Amino acid sequence: MNRKHPLNSLLRTAAVAVALPAFLGCAQDSQATREAPPAAESQASTSAAASQPTPEEAKAFAEKINADLKALWTKQATAEWIKSTYITDDTERNAAYVNEEVLAYVNGAIKEARRFDGLTLDADTARMLHLLKVSQALPAPSDAQKRSELAATAAKLEGLYGKGKYCGPDGKGKCRDLEVLSDVIAESRNYNELLDAWQGWHSVARPMRPLYERLVSISNEGAKDIGFNDLGTLWRSAYDMPPAEFEVEAQRLWGQVKPLYDDLHCYVRGRLAKQYGADKVPEGKPIPAHLLGNMWAQEWNNIYPLVEPFPGQASLDVDAALKQQKYDAMRMVKLGEKFFTSLGLKELPQTFFERSQFTKPEGRDVVCHASAWDVNFDNDLRIKMCIKPTEEDLVTIHHELGHNYYYTYYYQLPVLYQAGANDGFHEAIGDALTLSITPSYLQQAGLLKAVPKNEKNLINLQMKDALEKIAFLPFGLLVDQWRWEVFSGRVQPADYNKSWWTLREKYQGVGAPVARSEQDFDPGAKYHVPANVPYTRYFLARILQFQFHKALCEASGYKGALHECSIYGNKEAGKRLQAMLELGASKPWPDALQAMTGTRQMDATPLLDYFSPLRTWLQAQNKGQKCGW
Repeated sequence: MNRKHPLNSLLRTAAVAVALPAFLGCAQDSQATREAPPAAESQASTSAAASQPTPEEAKAFAEKINADLKALWTKQATAEWIKSTYITDDTERNAAYVNEEVLAYVNGAIKEARRFDGLTLDADTARMLHLLKVSQALPAPSDAQKRSELAATAAKLEGLYGKGKYCGPDGKGKCRDLEVLSDVIAESRNYNELLDAWQGWHSVARPMRPLYERLVSISNEGAKDIGFNDLGTLWRSAYDMPPAEFEVEAQRLWGQVKPLYDDLHCYVRGRLAKQYGADKVPEGKPIPAHLLGNMWAQEWNNIYPLVEPFPGQASLDVDAALKQQKYDAMRMVKLGEKFFTSLGLKELPQTFFERSQFTKPEGRDVVCHASAWDVNFDNDLRIKMCIKPTEEDLVTIHHELGHNYYYTYYYQLPVLYQAGANDGFHEAIGDALTLSITPSYLQQAGLLKAVPKNEKNLINLQMKDALEKIAFLPFGLLVDQWRWEVFSGRVQPADYNKSWWTLREKYQGVGAPVARSEQDFDPGAKYHVPANVPYTRYFLARILQFQFHKALCEASGYKGALHECSIYGNKEAGKRLQAMLELGASKPWPDALQAMTGTRQMDATPLLDYFSPLRTWLQAQNKGQKCGW
């Protein structure tokens, strides 16, 4: 997963890097530090002494900021792209120079924008100034030395993640990176092999701990400098509602979906107990984190063969079809593009295919975490992946292209509007399209043989979907719950790891497979923490995608069960989608949601409707089980 824009992320996608306003960060050095930053800071002192500001000045200020930021963010995105696709000390340092320059500019611009607080402004100017104020995922303090330190720390943290390798318990074995270790977690059914891979990757995060503590301290200072209590308050302020109300809203949505998650958890734990033994997976207890097929236990689709409801039914093995038909990365991307063009949307520019990173290059370190980019905020679309011929990567391609299509339909807006209505929207677009990757669509693509419609096949298919989409929900919520508590000071550095596992158990019902201590820094083993990418967007996206899917199905004229709908090839659905994409962030998200769905409130009811057949089946299977943890 994962995504970015200056406002909501540079690498706005399933991944992002050190955020620009949602991807700021990196190191410093001589020239970049000594040069005066662009005008905003020096202007601020002059402007502060000026006479009473006017709405006309505010409008002119917003126009200038848009022009300046487009140039700076393009410079920054270019440096970040190079750093992510060619990780060296030099590329990290180069990105750091640029990030520090942007940090300085945006920090000054936000302070100057506060001059216009209280003025009656036209709607566009008021929204642009608001978006500017909440644009930084990593705000820098005014102090130039601390700003440099923040940039350097952020770059170092992401570098430690990108270059991380596990070389055995004694450090003398064969070194394996995250990609190799993740394959073990996904494919092995040997308890001890899984444990070794899990412990190995999590050991990579230990050196991050003091750096992360410093990052929190300096970025909190930066947040206070621009009028927020702490960094978490700043992040929550980006949702067109008071931060405290947004926290309540997130918990409301979780309350809607938790009963379905609990049913899935109970069933999966019972199947894992049969596989590994009740001594290793006891009933009524959290599931050991290394047994769920994913390094972070965030999605469970890789253990589908262990929990398949009806083995021997029609094959849903898309991986085998991709390999048998010799699908390469380019062909998989073209298949994804074809889905969007079937809706009447335009083709991707040729430069997308020339400039993207589709596969892992030989002989150099890169960040393989999938992400989508518009490097110059002018339709310079790209994705960065290390694509393998798997169903998971095919779905990820559709997701990342969802970001790219959002970019291509709003790139002509002022750069402050070049973002999703909220960052959950950006994540949800591609995911909503993947809900149309139904068996009938896969048959049209030649990746599945005809799948007879019967209850057993339906439950198998819904189980596959739920292992990805429902299993993810609590993890999608808790990553930022942990950070919000860290940023606010409710969790102190001495309890970083303890509080992480408290939330993992509370929300996910997942536990550490071996004893952990405060020598460990297990949050840092998840990309978005060292890269400082806000994560609630992914939780919201998993809910919004079903709202979007329902609305697009209705626009297409579809009348049947929601889980059977595919909008592939439907131009009316494409028109509804395009109308929302073109808004970018120019309107508050309830306006954009209304344009797509006819309602102004996020709601998990369509998700529950979609999975209602599975939930009925799970409840029958779980009778007599000791559910909960």
